[in-house]
Amino acid sequence: MPRIIGIDIPSKKRLAVSLTYIYGVGPKRSQEIIDKLGLNPDMPAAHLSDAEVSRINALLQSEYMVEGDLRRDVQNNIKRLMSINCYRGQRHRVNLPARGQRTRTNARTRKGRKKTVANKKK
Repeated sequence: MPRIIGIDIPSKKRLAVSLTYIYGVGPKRSQEIIDKLGLNPDMPAAHLSDAEVSRINALLQSEYMVEGDLRRDVQNNIKRLMSINCYRGQRHRVNLPARGQRTRTNARTRKGRKKTVANKKK
């Protein structure tokens, strides 16, 4: 199982798919990384040599914000919204949807104690 930036990627899946297990790397960015390094996207990740793994590590650390740095940046953005007391920050503070979704039904985003929803009477 190859380890890239502290994450074990699945070894039996295609390289293009297994790179998406890294936080911040989606299908498009995965393909971009593979193209830059000239790797075969269809080979299993288990066939990566140590040199190729180190090249992927170096590229991800130098050019992209992934894993811990990206998570920290997202959390800092949310904290900033909460500190300036904007609408989105207020919604984050009370754990409600922040992007205009309805809350009368289907808002199951709250954390904490579960409230049971009554069944519909016949």
